[in-house]
Amino acid sequence: MNDHVNEHSVDTSQAVGQSVVAGESAMESAGASFAGQLIGFGRLAGSFITLSGELGAGKTTFCRGFLRACGHSGPVKSPTYTLLEDYSTPAGRVCHLDLYRLNDPEELEFIGFRDLLATDSALLIEWPERAPDLKGLVTYEISISHNDAESRLLSVTRL
Repeated sequence: MNDHVNEHSVDTSQAVGQSVVAGESAMESAGASFAGQLIGFGRLAGSFITLSGELGAGKTTFCRGFLRACGHSGPVKSPTYTLLEDYSTPAGRVCHLDLYRLNDPEELEFIGFRDLLATDSALLIEWPERAPDLKGLVTYEISISHNDAESRLLSVTRL
């Protein structure tokens, strides 16, 4: 498969941006580009970023690229079972949450979510639909959908 990103970056200053992304490395590059722009514009700290899409759409891959751009060099695992993975990076603290297995939005209290909101951490949240009360906190919405058999449509909305 030929990995490529149409329009090689995701513009964080626009209200809405879309790119066609083909392949895993291109999705990782899109995440890195997005993080790089947030860092460059001084918008990383306190960012509340949600990622929506079907299972296997590329949400965690996007997050891996995001974390690499923040300077994290270790493994990036999906927080599907732990709900939260916390990364201290040279660019700042980034917390990656996966709410897929969340049975009740109140479970967020058990992982200290309210405490996370009191920090300047960047939050990457997969499956935000599982906690609809978070909607008012979101600064960027990332949506990943199947474009065709080999590519995804990546949409970014700044709220």
